Amino acid sequence: MPLKVVGAGLGRTGTHSLKLALERLLGEPCYHMIEVFGHPEHVGLWHQAARGAMPDWDELFTGYGEAVDWPAAAFWQEQAEAFPDAVILLSTRDSAGWWRSCDNTIFEVFRRADDDMPDEWTAMIRELFRRFLGGDVLDEKIAIEAYERHNEHVRATAPPDRLLEWHPGDGWEPICRALGVDVPDEPFPHVNSTAEFRAMAGLDS
Repeated sequence: MPLKVVGAGLGRTGTHSLKLALERLLGEPCYHMIEVFGHPEHVGLWHQAARGAMPDWDELFTGYGEAVDWPAAAFWQEQAEAFPDAVILLSTRDSAGWWRSCDNTIFEVFRRADDDMPDEWTAMIRELFRRFLGGDVLDEKIAIEAYERHNEHVRATAPPDRLLEWHPGDGWEPICRALGVDVPDEPFPHVNSTAEFRAMAGLDS
């Protein structure tokens, strides 16, 4: 099935909540970094993509109706071209808040990567960060500049009639309007807070 939503927002901008929300709205699985854990054969594909060799997007996303979060968001332009009818969803939050969340979650995992992660995962993530974020993403100034540069690039280059910029507090309504679906009569999912991530990843143990 072709993707109906291409996520351009980086991790820690509500992407896990978006995954659940989009699955609720469209009834199809949403690709997210957690899917890569279930498909370790995808790690090499993303590593090669970070080196410039794009996968067959139809094949990679077989069975999925949407894609959000890293690593997919780093290749949003290629996916938007492959799926020209898809909404391009840029999830954002304030830069300082994004840095704090990343620094206490995914970047903390990355700092421990040499001890806790398989070599192929570490290589894929290093290549992804090096190519798409630039410099040392564990440095606050460099990371924030890269985050803001990414968001501005999406705003400047995505077709305006396809682009939806969304903030975690926006809830269902803007997404439902963009997709032409009814607003569910239930709260918008809010999951994977910093505390929940750290507990899941065992960062405080």
